[in-house]
Amino acid sequence: MSRIHYKELKGISLLARDLRNNQTPSEKLLWEILRRKSLFGYKFLRQHPIFYRIDKNWIDFYIADFYSARLMLIIELDGVSHEGREDYDSDRDERLMSKGLRVVRIKNEELEDINFVISKLIGIIRNRTSELKDDKMITPLPLFFKGRGWGKG
Repeated sequence: MSRIHYKELKGISLLARDLRNNQTPSEKLLWEILRRKSLFGYKFLRQHPIFYRIDKNWIDFYIADFYSARLMLIIELDGVSHEGREDYDSDRDERLMSKGLRVVRIKNEELEDINFVISKLIGIIRNRTSELKDDKMITPLPLFFKGRGWGKG
């Protein structure tokens, strides 16, 4: 979890933009599958800031690899940078799930069989839409940026 003073909000957008401009090969491959509402018409954003908690003058946030507001779904790619960070990732996932989000982790090696990953994501999306209908959760929690930049809807 990153923590930042509220006066530095523009820095979050710049950080996310920098991550989008410097994608790993695995992120580029998965983005080609998720972009342009390719899976059942659901929009995904890449390297998207998610605010976990705003406490006085401090903001706690994560940047999700891929995020769908409508599905309240986060897809994280786990590559070399995640080795040895299992406790951090687990804590992060629990915090996000406590906010009603579903977190799915895909290992970079899984992308070698892209058809398997696509099938896996199709199943996850079908299950998630069913869960959201059952819970009558139609709109996402107000924890996220909408549009480009801060405060634009």
